[in-house]
Amino acid sequence: MKNFRENLMHMVFFLCALTSIFAVVLICIFLFANGVPAMKEIGLLDFLTGAKWKPGNDIYGILPMILGSLYITAGAIVIGVPIGLLTAVFMAFYCPKKLYGLLKPCTELLAGIPSIVYGFFGMVIIVPAVRAVAGVFGADISGSSILAASILLGIMILPTIIGVSEAALRAVPMSYYEGAVAMGARHERAIFTVMVPAAKSGVLAGIVLGIGRAIGETMAVIMVAGNQPRLTGSMLKGIRTMTANIVLEMGYATGLHREALIATGVVLFVFILLINLAFSVLKRRKEA
Repeated sequence: MKNFRENLMHMVFFLCALTSIFAVVLICIFLFANGVPAMKEIGLLDFLTGAKWKPGNDIYGILPMILGSLYITAGAIVIGVPIGLLTAVFMAFYCPKKLYGLLKPCTELLAGIPSIVYGFFGMVIIVPAVRAVAGVFGADISGSSILAASILLGIMILPTIIGVSEAALRAVPMSYYEGAVAMGARHERAIFTVMVPAAKSGVLAGIVLGIGRAIGETMAVIMVAGNQPRLTGSMLKGIRTMTANIVLEMGYATGLHREALIATGVVLFVFILLINLAFSVLKRRKEA
């Protein structure tokens, strides 16, 4: 009977694993089957490097959306990663127990807030703040911009980075810290030169998950980024991301327009794969 139960659970776990793999395969088949023909019809280079997106004229260039996603994600990383990592270090090594009991649920609550609520927060607080600060320096802008979206996404990726990084830091044996202190290192030096480097794999995992959250975010970005499909190098101007482009136009798109939007999803999917592949390669090199 015991062997039967073990074999049964083994089959259940195996089926669950197969279901996950099957779901990924179905997503890949759907995206590539519908997106690749559109890329061929439009032209791969024209699609990826085109600077204009005008579905009414059958012009489908997604370079502005690609750069928009990269700009906003990079801004979110610059804002969110240092704050998230330092917060994780504080919670793991500095935070008093009473304060930790309050701070930990707060950071976990951030992860449960719907993105639409973040979007409202960005519209009411961040966008007017960006507009007011820019006005002090003589810039007349609406406030819906790359900067506003970067600040908002930087806040949204904090719980992911904090949670994973703190778990990685706490997983490092305290003997590492004790050995560093025994050799004369001060508390801060032992943490930042021994404990943090020892937890680098987990910290990098948290950063990669945060990047995935930032590049795939849609609703909050739509509400604060301005949504103009254009090329710009100014952080104070509005821009459109790939995810926002799909959501804004998929409801009424037909024919080649719809296929081009699905092809945009293919590009986004490849971006995520490349990020995870780069993380895997980097992790293996550091472990070696």
